Amino acid sequence: MLRLTDLKLPLDHTESALTAAILKRLNIEAAALTGYTVARRGYDARKRGAIALIYALDIETPREAELLRRYADDQHVQPTPDTNYHFVAQAPAPLSHRPLVIGFGPCGLFAGLILAQMGFRPIILDRGKEVRERTKDTWDLWRKRNLHPESNVQFGEGGAGTFSDGKLHSQIRDPLHHGRKVLTEFVKAGAPEEILYVSKPHIGTFRLVTMVENMRATIESLGGEIRFSQRVDDLLLEPGADGQQRIRGVTLASGEQIRTDHVVLAVGHSARDTFEMLHARGVYLEAKPFSIGFRIEHPQSVIDSARFGPQAGHPILGAADYKLVHHCKGDHAGNGRSVYSFCMCPGGTVVAAASEPGRVVTNGMSQYSRNERNANAAVVVGIDPADFAPFDPTFDEGGGSPLAGIALQRALESHAYTLGGENYSAPGQLVGDFLAGRASHDFGDVQPSYKPGVTLGDLASALPDYVIAAIREALPAFERQIRGYAMHDAILTGVETRTSSPVRIKRDDSLQSLNTRGLYPAGEGAGYAGGILSAAVDGIRIAEAVALSIAAQN
Repeated sequence: MLRLTDLKLPLDHTESALTAAILKRLNIEAAALTGYTVARRGYDARKRGAIALIYALDIETPREAELLRRYADDQHVQPTPDTNYHFVAQAPAPLSHRPLVIGFGPCGLFAGLILAQMGFRPIILDRGKEVRERTKDTWDLWRKRNLHPESNVQFGEGGAGTFSDGKLHSQIRDPLHHGRKVLTEFVKAGAPEEILYVSKPHIGTFRLVTMVENMRATIESLGGEIRFSQRVDDLLLEPGADGQQRIRGVTLASGEQIRTDHVVLAVGHSARDTFEMLHARGVYLEAKPFSIGFRIEHPQSVIDSARFGPQAGHPILGAADYKLVHHCKGDHAGNGRSVYSFCMCPGGTVVAAASEPGRVVTNGMSQYSRNERNANAAVVVGIDPADFAPFDPTFDEGGGSPLAGIALQRALESHAYTLGGENYSAPGQLVGDFLAGRASHDFGDVQPSYKPGVTLGDLASALPDYVIAAIREALPAFERQIRGYAMHDAILTGVETRTSSPVRIKRDDSLQSLNTRGLYPAGEGAGYAGGILSAAVDGIRIAEAVALSIAAQN
């Protein structure tokens, strides 16, 4: 087959129009087109009222060789790439020690799945509960203000991605098409087939729950083992011949020890106690930049109208999303500091995402239908380790603790808990009042979706002054891109602190820890991914590295 890209048609085109466009673009007769499949479908919404669909198509034709020669210099007519997944190894028999995977979010899920498919029968440990029990515990916080520290939005089967919009697009480089393997496995597990070709695929929370269960069953059917409510509290280490420490197993909170020479560390960005344990055990990690800010909510209809104009509501387009960035110019906000939208959830809700008692943190979530009244997104400001100094526990000794970002997160989340009323309500403020520097007392037309509730007031103290100043500068700039963005009644809810991991557990070319052989830091928690798809792809890469290492030793 050949891949034909950048074929544009009107939003309401007919199927026959697509066929006609293929024939015209390739200059062939109808008899020479034996079939086609849609490889990718996106849209160009830059012209309001004239939105165009953009296709990438895989064409079946007996004239393939001739056409590839004719269009040899045309980047939009190329051979269809091989996107099939190819396993790198098969498990030896017998297997002396089974590999361990710590964490069962998207990264751990795919690391475990790929290892299982190659015959390595992994043992997967997750500190949280299986997904349906975890869902009950999560709703217990949202409805009754009862936090379960080991079973919540952050911890449990499926990871933080389960309670999200289920976005499956990423900007990572993926020359081996591992992302296609991820999407294919999701479809096998129950995701809609459209995720294989739409440009911004998403699944939504309800579908993710069933899919995760189905993938767990697949891993178990291949000899893998998943253990829930099994927190890893320590590593079993011994000195290696090369002077580096080497992993020999793990110790669970129960005291049980599990022997292994290969550990995939896919704990997610909120496993703060695990990061502290790793630091205490001498595993190399460092503080890394991340972002902090608020969640913002608008009526979804405002975003739809601004993005799609008269074509808003078209079923192919669905609920509109956006991606915004502003580079601050005012000295008060710090030249060069950026403010951007993050994790935008069309037709969704703002959710309580705390994992530690006495702290409040927000996230966003959507169902597949994306039909809730409000749109929400994080509006966040990039910060780096230099900003962590006031929160650095080693500041008096010269500073530089890799855990300083965690201390910053905890301080902000604790203050948000106080501002919200110390009952897991979140502090909030109307955008108009936030820009004017006055407290809010009453909601307007936009009702917040955050449960268990929002306490209105003044968010000026919720984040460092430079972050507040930067967001105040950015919101009017965003208004110039999306009319209504800075509307008075839009709601800001605080705080958003878990945009990415505050640490990076550095690894070498073999994907092992820099100084701990056999430990494979992976996914968001290790600082190597950001979102479901990139975390899952990293899980595949790590699984391959583990498989090749075990195969080389046998």
